[in-house]
Amino acid sequence: MINVRIGDNMENKDKKAMSAEGSCGCCECKTKHRESEEYNDLIRRLNKIEGQVRGVKQMVEDDRYCIDILTQVSAINSALNSFNKVLLANHIKTCVVDDIREGNDEVVDELCKTLQKLMK
Repeated sequence: MINVRIGDNMENKDKKAMSAEGSCGCCECKTKHRESEEYNDLIRRLNKIEGQVRGVKQMVEDDRYCIDILTQVSAINSALNSFNKVLLANHIKTCVVDDIREGNDEVVDELCKTLQKLMK
């Protein structure tokens, strides 16, 4: 899990990505260095989703019609699913492959558990 706020700049992100594993004080947390292109794509997607959520909040505050709100919520769900697909593909291509090459087969169990959660 990476604790990166949407507004973080690259300098702060690079500091967080310096070590392969870190500790948040409450548990053992893994970190992941992301190349600039991947990082920017994920942040762009999250910024869009954040804007959509704010838009739905405004729609509720403006007493907009239920179906209009539900349509926007559906768009948010699609955007989140798309984000998950991109992040999962990147995870498999990097983290999972690297761990398997290093002999850490436990990453396969972790991936299976994650897929079960995503497919609820």
